[in-house]
Amino acid sequence: MKKNLLLLLLCFLVYNTNAQTFICGGGPIPDNQTAIIFPLTVAGVPQTAMSNSFGIESVCLDITHSYVGDLNILLIAPDNTYIELTTGNGGGGQNYSNTCLTDLSPNIISNGTAPFTGSFRPESPLYVVNNGLNPNGTWQLYILDTYPQDAGILNSWSITFGPNTGQPFPFSSSNLPIIKINTMGQPIVDEPKVMATMQIIDNGVGIRNYITDTIYAYEGNIGIEVRGSSSQMFPKKSFGFETWDSAGLSLDTSILAFPKENDWILNANYTDKSFLRNVTSYHLFNQMGHYASRTKYSEVFINNVYAGVYILMEKVKRDKNRVDISKLTPLDTSAIDITGGYILKVDKATGSGGTGGFNSAFPPVNNGTIPEILFDYPDDATITPQQSSYIQAFVDSFEQALHGPQYTDPINGYYKYINDSTFIDFFLINELSKNVDGYRISSYIYKEKVTKGNRLCAGPVWDYDIAYGNADYCGGQYQTGWSYTYNCSTADFQVPFWWARLLNDPIYKNKVKCRYTQLRNTIFSTVYLNNYIDSIALYLQESQDRNFQQWPILGTYVWPNPSPIPTTYAGEITKLKNWISTRLFWLDLNLPGTCSTTGLEAISNNDNIQVYPNPASDFITIKSEGDAIEEYLLYNINGQLIDKGLGNFSDELTIPLTNISSGFYFLHTRTSSQLSVSRFVVE
Repeated sequence: MKKNLLLLLLCFLVYNTNAQTFICGGGPIPDNQTAIIFPLTVAGVPQTAMSNSFGIESVCLDITHSYVGDLNILLIAPDNTYIELTTGNGGGGQNYSNTCLTDLSPNIISNGTAPFTGSFRPESPLYVVNNGLNPNGTWQLYILDTYPQDAGILNSWSITFGPNTGQPFPFSSSNLPIIKINTMGQPIVDEPKVMATMQIIDNGVGIRNYITDTIYAYEGNIGIEVRGSSSQMFPKKSFGFETWDSAGLSLDTSILAFPKENDWILNANYTDKSFLRNVTSYHLFNQMGHYASRTKYSEVFINNVYAGVYILMEKVKRDKNRVDISKLTPLDTSAIDITGGYILKVDKATGSGGTGGFNSAFPPVNNGTIPEILFDYPDDATITPQQSSYIQAFVDSFEQALHGPQYTDPINGYYKYINDSTFIDFFLINELSKNVDGYRISSYIYKEKVTKGNRLCAGPVWDYDIAYGNADYCGGQYQTGWSYTYNCSTADFQVPFWWARLLNDPIYKNKVKCRYTQLRNTIFSTVYLNNYIDSIALYLQESQDRNFQQWPILGTYVWPNPSPIPTTYAGEITKLKNWISTRLFWLDLNLPGTCSTTGLEAISNNDNIQVYPNPASDFITIKSEGDAIEEYLLYNINGQLIDKGLGNFSDELTIPLTNISSGFYFLHTRTSSQLSVSRFVVE
C-alpha cells in the first residue's frame, strides 16, 4: 500500500518585479513506492483571490534522480486541487535541473527528454487554481517513485505568483457530445475509483453542443479510475468509469443511446493520432455479425480543463446487449448449468483486472513463454473452484484435440470444441490490421452452455490502437508478414499455438479463404474502407484540431509510432489508408487456402448442401446430404448479418423470410464437416 510522508522544511520568499517567488528546500525521495509530500507555506501575497490576471506563473523543480521516468510529481493546492506536473516522463534519463513548469511554454513536458532543464508546459494546466482561490496557505509538492532501485533527492522547489498566467483553453461548442467530469478536487488514480459527477451535453444529430448548455443527456454520479497498461505512461490518460447512484452503488444507465449498463470506458487513443484504429476494428467485427463494443466520439473536460477528443465505449462484459451468454452464479454447479457462460482472456495478468487463470497446456509455436488464459467472467474473485476446473478442462480438451494427430477428424478433432466461424473472423481482423498485440494480449474468447452451442467462440475484438502499421517493433509497421506467427521475443507474451495449427487443416484453411473472398467484395474492399475512414475523419475535422492544440504531438514520436511521422491530421489519415490498401494487396496474394469459386458465388467443399427455392419469397430450405446442420448465418449484399441460428438442427431446415426485403442474400451453412456459402434472391 502506498503511504504518504510529510517533510517539514525551511522555505523563504523572493520578490521579483510584479511577482513573488516562494522557495523551499527538499529532501530524500523514498524508493519504495511511498509517496512523500513537501509542504510550502505561502503568506503575504496581497491579492487574496487568484484570477486570469494574477495567479500561479510557474512551479520550478531541482531534482537529482537516476531514472526520472519513475517519478510522478503533482502540485496540491490549499483547497486540495491536484495538478499533474509531470508523470512518468524522461524514461531512463537523469535529473530535473532548474526545470520550470509554466502554462506559457510551447514545449509540453511529455515531449521533452531527460535531463530536463529550462521551461516546459505541465501535463495539467496551472490555471485551474486561478479561479478565486486564496494563494495564501499551504501548498504541497507530491512525489511518488513508482519503481524500486533508483533513489533521488529533491534539492529545492518553488512557486511563483504574478500576472503572467496561463489562460483557459478557448472552447465554446462542438459537433461532438461534450462530457464534463468533476472529481471535486480528488485525483483520478489507478484504483480505487473515486466518486465524481458527470454531465453529458448531446442535443442530437446535426444540432451543435455548447459548453454553456444546461440541459443534459446524462447527469449523475460516476466512479472513475485511470485504466490501461502501457498507455498509463501517456499524459492524456484513458479512464474506466461506472455509473453510480448517490450511495456509490452501480447503476445501470443508458448513455448516448447505448443499451443500459454501468461499466464504460473513455479511451484517449493518445498514440493513435487518427482516432480510428479501435473504432474501425469494432465496426468491421460488428458488420461481420459479431458483438463489438459500441463507440461514440466526444470532447471531454475534467475539472473544467479541456482533455481532448475521447472515444466513449462499452467495456467488454457479459450482458444481453454485450457478450450475450448465460449468467453464471456461484450456485451454478450442476452438469448443465456449469457449462456456460464464460469469458476468458489471453492477456497480461496486470491488464485484465485480476490474476486468476491458467496456462495453455502447450508451448507457443516459437517456444517462448507459455500463454496465460485469464478468468474475465466470472472473474478470479467470484469464480468457484468447480467452475474454474470445468472451463480449464474444456479448454484443455480443445487443446489436446487440436494438438493431437487426429485433430481434423470431424468427430474427435477440434471441431466439436470451437465455433470456427468466429475464429476465422477474429483471425481475419487481426491479420487485416496486423495487430502486434493480436492473439497474445487483450484477446477474448467466450463459451455458452451445452444447451446453447457448447463451443468456444473467439472475440470480441479489443485494443487495436497500435495496429494498422502503428508499431515500430516486431515488424508491426510493415504491410507484409503475419501476426499469428509472432516471433519477436521468446520472453514476451506469446501467441497460443491454436492459430498456426488451425491453418494446417485444409478444410479450415479453405474456409478462411472463402470468408476473406466474401469480405473482400464487401466490407474489406478498399473503396468501403476508404469511404468509412474518410467519413470519420470529416466528422472529427473540427475536434481533432482542438485536441492537437491541447496535445501538440502531430509530427512527434509517441511510443510506438513508426517513422515517417505525419505532421498533420490529414497526413495521419492518408498514411492509414495507404497502409491498409497495401496490406490488403499482400493478403490477396498470400492468404492460404483455395475457394471453389470466384467472388460471392456459391462456395462449398462439396455438393452436399442445397438451398431452395431460388428465387425465394416467403422462406428458404436448407438440405444437407449426410450431416446435421449446426449453424447458419444470413447476410445481405452489404455484408450485414440479418439472421442466424446455432444448434444441432436436422439435415433439413426451413428459414422464414419474414420482413426481409427483396434483393441478393448470402447464406452460410455449417455442418460438422463443411462450410457452404450460397447466394440466392428474394423477390
